[in-house]
This record gives sequence, C-alpha cells and structure tokens, in this order.
Amino acid sequence: MPENAVDASIPLCVDLDGTLIRTDILAESLLLLIKKNPLYIFKLPFWLLKGKAYLKAEIASRISIKPETLPYNTPFLDWLRLKKKEGRRLWLCTATHEIPANAIADYLQIFDGVVATSGARNLSGAAKAKELAEKFSERGFDYCGNEAKDLDVWQAGRGAIVVNGGAGLEKRARKVAQVTEVFPREGSIGRAAVKAIRPQQWVKNALVLVPVGAAHTLTGFPTLLGAITAFFAFSFCASSVYLINDLLDIEADRLHPQKSKRPFASGDLPVAAGFALVPALFILAFCLAAFLPGYFLLVLAGYFILSTVYTFLLKRIPILDALCLAVLYMLRIVAGAVATNVPLSFWLLLFSVFFFLSLALVKRYVELDALRRSGKNNMPGRGYQPEDLMLLEVFGIVSGYLSVLVLALYINSPNITILYRHPKVIWGLCLVILYWISRVWLRTHRGKMHDDPVVFALKDKSSYLLGFISLLILLAAV
Repeated sequence: MPENAVDASIPLCVDLDGTLIRTDILAESLLLLIKKNPLYIFKLPFWLLKGKAYLKAEIASRISIKPETLPYNTPFLDWLRLKKKEGRRLWLCTATHEIPANAIADYLQIFDGVVATSGARNLSGAAKAKELAEKFSERGFDYCGNEAKDLDVWQAGRGAIVVNGGAGLEKRARKVAQVTEVFPREGSIGRAAVKAIRPQQWVKNALVLVPVGAAHTLTGFPTLLGAITAFFAFSFCASSVYLINDLLDIEADRLHPQKSKRPFASGDLPVAAGFALVPALFILAFCLAAFLPGYFLLVLAGYFILSTVYTFLLKRIPILDALCLAVLYMLRIVAGAVATNVPLSFWLLLFSVFFFLSLALVKRYVELDALRRSGKNNMPGRGYQPEDLMLLEVFGIVSGYLSVLVLALYINSPNITILYRHPKVIWGLCLVILYWISRVWLRTHRGKMHDDPVVFALKDKSSYLLGFISLLILLAAV
C-alpha cells in the first residue's frame, strides 16, 4: 500500500500548547483571570489543592479565550492544513481544558475531534498517552508535540512529529518512536527575554541624573555612585513593570500592528517566563534601593504602585493615562534628587511635567493614528476614539510649548544666577527645545513618528545634534 494511503488511515493527533500555538493556554487564562479581578489570586491555591483539572475548569468557567488573537505556529499550521487536504484525520489532543480547546478547534475548522482535559482528568503526559491508545489503539496514531511530557505519548503512538522541541528533545523522541517530521524552534528565548525587558528604554532612567547635573554636583564620587545605583534600581523596577504591562495587555497587543511583535504577544517568550522574570527584577531593584537613603525606597515603591495602578486602571482613562505617564517620568527626577540628597527644583519639576506630558500624548496619538489607518475604530484597552486625534495633537503641542515657557520663566528668575554666570545664554536652549518639540509633532502629524518618542530620539541624528548643541549652550552659560 502506498505510504500516503497508510498515513490517511492513521489519525494525526496534535498538541496545543507550544505546538499548535506559541503560548500556553493555562498561563494566558491566568492572566485574563487576574486582569478581570486580581483577588482571584487568593483562590488559586485552594482550586489547585483539588487537582490541576479542577483548577483549569474553575479558570475556564470564568474567562473567555479569543482564538483569533492567539499566536499560531504558522509553518506548522500550514502543514496541518495540507495534511487535511490529503485526507488525514486531525485531532486536537491537549491538556488544556475542553472549553478553550473546543473554541480553538471551532475557530480553525480543521479538526475532526477534540480530546482535552475535563472533569477530574488532567490529560497530560502518561494520562494522554493512555487516553489516545484506548481511543485509537496502540501504535494507531501519529502525535505532534513539543516537550518532554510528550515522550510517553510518542512511545504509545506510531510516528512522532517534533515541533519547537529543540535538538535534545528530537534525540530523545527518536529513541521511543519514528520521527517523521521536525519543525525547528524559531528564535531564541534568551534574546526574547532581553527584548521584553527593554534595556533600550533604560535611557529614560537617566533622568535620575538630571537633579545632580542641574545642581552641578555630579563630580563628587559618592554623589555619582548614588546616582548610578538609583539608575539601575529604577531600570530593573521599570523593566518589571514593562513585563507586567505586556503580560496583561497581551490580547490587545496582538491586535496592534507593531505591538503584536512584542515577545509575549508573538509567542517568542513564554508567559511562564514572565511570571519568573517579574519578581526577580522587582527583588533586584529593591535590593539596590536598600543601599540608598530611605526616601528613595519610598519613591521607588511609589513608582511601582502608580505603574501597577496605571496598568490595571488608569491606562483606560483618556488624558489621565497621559498625565500618569508624565508623573512617572517626573518621579525619576524626584528619585535622583533623594538618592543624592540634592534639593528638588520647583522649576525642573514643572518643566518635566509639561515636557513629558507632550511626549506621552505623542505616544497615544501615534497608536490611535495607526489603528485609524488600519481601519479600526477604537484602541483595545484604551478610552480613545479616532475623532480624538485632533484634540490629542492640540493638547500635546500646547503642553510641549508650555515646557518651553517654564524654562523661559526660570531664566528670568533670581534662582538661576546661583548656578550660571551667563544665564541669558540659556535662551538658546529655549529655541532648541521649541524646534525639537515642533519637529516631533510635525512628524507625528504626518504619520512618520515611532510609537515611542524616546526610541525615536535615540535613532534620530537630528536629535543627537540638538542634544550636543544644548550641551554647548549649558557649558557656555556656566
């Protein structure tokens, strides 16, 4: 009998988590549950005590997975569709609870049936192997899997298809079954983790150096050491917040043209890795903070709390979300001052609020404009609508110009003579900032702005030139 005829008579059983999709449904369901009501965290241990199947059932009954937003393993899914056309019977066989499993099968429309966790039976590893052997007979099915738990299933089946498993798993699979297809793992989890932490965003935390720089006290070693320690403490804390934000926004990010490429949204980084990275970065940040004055620890805690409230609530409230982002920038400046025992400048804080509010509104404008251009009517997880674009532009430009006005008023205040011998030279800085803000908003209006203005500044040659000119102006004023 021809080989393809034999294949057509043998059902092809397909694992879900990490195989058909580049994520884990239980982990994603936990995120949705926590996002729905964080207090469910306290119920999870009690559900787990009754068994993993019970835990999955309780979670599945409270949330709804959107199959259309999941990151599917495209090359593998295309292969499955080809096999379906060739006459293979496809079965979705997963340890995921039957509610989300059936929803995914209904969405894809390629499976002849679903075998999933239900009742008190958690269909994983040896339990799955036994279930499939009873349903299709020993050696009566081929199985597609991605992890060591699938070795039991491969041993009970006929052929093994290794998906995203790595060379080590493939070698082990060949010892227990005939490996007929291999779909290599795409990308590197390590690189994805670094990308998720966003070290390029740490440049924002250089704001902790602003107070000592503005007060001309950066030359002392203790002060410099305190500022550097504060920088890394804020960086690790901010990265933990980025991870929380990306985890909770995973569904909305998948609907966004750019954010869908983020590590968690794309499936490049497992959600479970985020569960480990968040507390690790948080602990590291507060360990560093312990070496700084007590007030710095309070500011860092305030930053983390406000960031978390922003992630869960404030980001959904128009305008208030942008104001919150501006305050988070300002807290970096406050942290730098308390970490180095430098008095806070009222002028500096006022300037930072208006300046960073303008940049926050740039970010919102770009996101909303991108969705409008793609034909969508609203921002998932946000409170803005396409008709708000003009107002956001007005608010942002006015806020940016007000920051220049604050700087101009500072130049005319008596405070400036303490630090600068030629304060009038700083008028040139007003022109530089005015030009930069105007240029940013012009590019934003034309749809040529990056969705993060800080990233834009880091890649923009003109911004570097203007930064160098600003430094020359300040040196000339001293």
